[in-house]
Amino acid sequence: MSRILPALAAVALAATASPAAAYWEYGHQTVAEIARANVRPQTRVAIERLLRQSTALLDTPTCPTRTIEEASVWADCIKTIKTPDGKRPYDYAFAWHFQDVNICKPFDLVEPCKDGKCVSAQIERDVKLLRDKRTPAKDRVQALVFLIHFVGDLHQPLHAGEKDDKGGNDVGATYGIYATPHFNLHSVWDGPLAERAITTGPSLVRRYPAAVRTRIAAGTVTDWSRESWLVAHDSVYASALGGDPCAPNPAHVTLDEATIDKLVPVAKLQVERGGLRLAKLLDQALS
Repeated sequence: MSRILPALAAVALAATASPAAAYWEYGHQTVAEIARANVRPQTRVAIERLLRQSTALLDTPTCPTRTIEEASVWADCIKTIKTPDGKRPYDYAFAWHFQDVNICKPFDLVEPCKDGKCVSAQIERDVKLLRDKRTPAKDRVQALVFLIHFVGDLHQPLHAGEKDDKGGNDVGATYGIYATPHFNLHSVWDGPLAERAITTGPSLVRRYPAAVRTRIAAGTVTDWSRESWLVAHDSVYASALGGDPCAPNPAHVTLDEATIDKLVPVAKLQVERGGLRLAKLLDQALS
């Protein structure tokens, strides 16, 4: 059953979304569930062991991490945490959720990932921290929950490619019959389109055949970054701008039902890719 109505109820909160706001809960949780279903048994045990320690080590009671589903949204949840003096202790991680790679220029991560401040660099860093048994327990737990979230972020195309428009946040959008003023291009791909894709057809949360896992999880984090960047070019902006992704952005775009129908398989595949690639990285880091 589609979650479009609860998603619309949450749109007002997403209206002020920055490029770091990602996939809402449903997309991230589904990526995490796919990964859990496809990791090796010993990896699953290691994940559960780390998450059992997470409540005490992270000390973020308003942002629980007891399960992989909860852990998948921790990196967004902590953005709301404030100290008594009004400071946000996790602001340092703001730029880790995305990478500003212009879809109308050659693909290049050098400048967007300067000083490691982009999602792909943080994914690689988290894997290294998890693989190193000398990493302090708190840092390993934090690396795990960041990794679970960031792989989902990378597969939301507007976290991998954009047009100097805050990942589509500056472009208002009408989604099908929903002409709410709170939607923008980014929030459409975060919420209603992702949820429609996830709830269309057979469940994405299942054990995939080994050949499928190998095919989808092939490549490197850089390869996956380029692929998501291309999805932003070929599908996100092309569909919104009448076929020319590099045309000037209008203030508002409309995705009609025919366009949405064409985008559902694209969004569905991105969630599937995110889950199986997260499983691969977790196996590499924890098995």
